[in-house]
Amino acid sequence: MMITLLIIIFVIGYSAIVTEHNIKINKTASALITGVLCWVIFALLTPDKNFVNEELLKHLGDVSGILFFLMGAMTIVELIDAHDGFQTITKIIKQTNKRSLIWIIGLLAFFLSSILDNLTTTIVMVSLLRKLIKNREDRLLFVGITIIAANAGGAWTPIGDVTTTMLWIGGQISSANIMMKLFIPSMISLLIPLVAVTFQLHGNAERTLVSENTSDRQHTDRQQVVVLVLGIVSLIFVPIFKSFTNLPPFMGMMFSLGFMWILTEFMHRKGDVEKKQHLTLVHALHKIDLTSILFFLGILLAISALESANILSEMAKWLAQTVGNLSAIVMTIGLSSAIIDNVPLVAATQGMYSLSQYPIDNYIWEFLAYCAGTGGSILIIGSAAGVAAMGMEKINFFWYIKKISWLALIGFFGGSFAYMLIEKLFY
Repeated sequence: MMITLLIIIFVIGYSAIVTEHNIKINKTASALITGVLCWVIFALLTPDKNFVNEELLKHLGDVSGILFFLMGAMTIVELIDAHDGFQTITKIIKQTNKRSLIWIIGLLAFFLSSILDNLTTTIVMVSLLRKLIKNREDRLLFVGITIIAANAGGAWTPIGDVTTTMLWIGGQISSANIMMKLFIPSMISLLIPLVAVTFQLHGNAERTLVSENTSDRQHTDRQQVVVLVLGIVSLIFVPIFKSFTNLPPFMGMMFSLGFMWILTEFMHRKGDVEKKQHLTLVHALHKIDLTSILFFLGILLAISALESANILSEMAKWLAQTVGNLSAIVMTIGLSSAIIDNVPLVAATQGMYSLSQYPIDNYIWEFLAYCAGTGGSILIIGSAAGVAAMGMEKINFFWYIKKISWLALIGFFGGSFAYMLIEKLFY
């Protein structure tokens, strides 16, 4: 009875999350209610109450590590943006030829996403493209490639995508190994769409004329560059901190956050306090997307309840008996992430397969990081990057299917086969 009730609550809750635009209820509210109700049912129908509390606290420790990590990363990115750090990048791009520009944009989004994250990178790149390309139809094609590039770039580093971060914090992957093993497959998943779309482009892009008003800025050009460079360095420092100390990644992120806090406080110690308020880390903390943080909390709590009730382990056994091939299972999960949010998919997979069965840096975890990260590009609703771009540029769902989905799909399969081939030949 308990298992049936848990599955029903999760399915109803997840349906509400997927159809948030239709039912007009924010997915965060649905996720929080689902997470709490799953644990309520588990607690009420389990005789050993101490076991339930121990399980909840154990999972809460893992979930908290992810949430604090994301909060720190979001705050540092907001701090860079408050200092107009990303404008430094836009000023460098002078190219107007569409074929050359699509490669610059794609590769820039790929590498920027590996340091920031796919959502932030997409927001930055869409803002950049509005300045670089005036024609809307041309710009949308570039935005579509940006979504593919941001998701591909986020998959191969532990801080580039929330799902890869979850696997890293969960102890399924190590930072150096995931970067080494997934760089080529992730790059191939971008290069194939880039080559394909290059033949569709002709001529030069007409730029949008934007006059930059610097009179109201409360920071200097030097401060702008310093915050950009040290902000990116502080994010790169996190995996290094973990490898040296073996402490959880959120500890390194908190250290980086404290460093950036002291730096900006010292940088703006003089002058009008009120005018420079928006440049402080306190202001950046107010601007981070807490809704997303609470969404992750709700959905991860729900998944952890299913794991504690042994539902996920039974599902893993069923998949092994039904599908059999491990690569096919992981690729199916990746393709499913185009429709279903990849966060709960990865969280569920972490609960389905144990580290004792598949230890750190095992084939399944690395391939899962790739498939879950890049599979979301196939539909515009399949990733946070796609949803953000959809909102910013009002992209039609069916336009994306017609113009971009096939590019993302061939890139996904190209990178998948590249990973499997490299694994077979060299490992």
